[in-house]
Amino acid sequence: MQFAVEAWDPDYGTGGDADALDSSTDVVDANVEVPSAEWAPITPAADPPSGVVYFVDGVRRIDARIWVTDDGRVLPGSCATVAAGSVACMPGAALVHDVQVRRAVFTPPADSASSIVTDFGEYVHVPVKTGSPEDLYLGIHEQMTDLETQTVPVAGPDDLVVFDGPLRGRSVARAVGLIKTQHVQYLEDDHQRVVGALDAGQRTPLFTIGAGGFARWSWYLRLPGPRTHGWAGVVRCEMAAGSQLPIDTPKAAGDLADVVSATLPRYASEPHKENRAPQNLYPIKGLEHALRRRLGDQRLLQRALRRASS
Repeated sequence: MQFAVEAWDPDYGTGGDADALDSSTDVVDANVEVPSAEWAPITPAADPPSGVVYFVDGVRRIDARIWVTDDGRVLPGSCATVAAGSVACMPGAALVHDVQVRRAVFTPPADSASSIVTDFGEYVHVPVKTGSPEDLYLGIHEQMTDLETQTVPVAGPDDLVVFDGPLRGRSVARAVGLIKTQHVQYLEDDHQRVVGALDAGQRTPLFTIGAGGFARWSWYLRLPGPRTHGWAGVVRCEMAAGSQLPIDTPKAAGDLADVVSATLPRYASEPHKENRAPQNLYPIKGLEHALRRRLGDQRLLQRALRRASS
């Protein structure tokens, strides 16, 4: 039996596996930068940006699961803390700044549901569609995304902003979403073979995902690291597309994709230092660590919630 052991920690799922991807339901156009039949790996010709590279990320944690009694009904809920911030990378320095923390209690719509005040702060009530684990998780995730949006730095014309994860509609100038884990198959088989043929630091041609105000420019990039299989070290990048943005043409998008692709490999992590190497870039790893420290002691928060419930 021929097989490969993924360097990516199995606790985080899989970093990339072409055979395990779900087909996309979005409109995808692979003819935007080069004709579909001419797809081949691209070696970026651009230099990294001369300005600051900002990485934006958020973390979340469920502090306690709760049950809410409402007019005879017993409803599930979650108390959670989310944090978000950014790290500015420049020659010789990486600085974490503008960290924000938010605590919230998530429940299905209920007349009796309200915010919870504890000794260590208030959990603001956020209603979610139902009490299912999926809806509760989605509510927490949306609060984290909202907080990330509020911590986006004001970038200069030579700076670059990298979101850890999809853009989710955020159309910030010179911003890119970095998708570390691949779940969706956007490309036809012939184009997927180009992904497998990428060398470290090379990217695919651009393709677009979606249409109208939700369209994104996208491409795949291979980061340096052990190559145990065809998709090892592959990330997907995306940028907002639209006539109201500076990157409104394939030429402008390709130029910025080259800048991004020349920049990100410099921050690729290594397996002996990071369980999600190389996709979890070192600045993001450091930012996650700093953000988790701001979440507070979970045991103290649970005790405070128990006192508030009595």
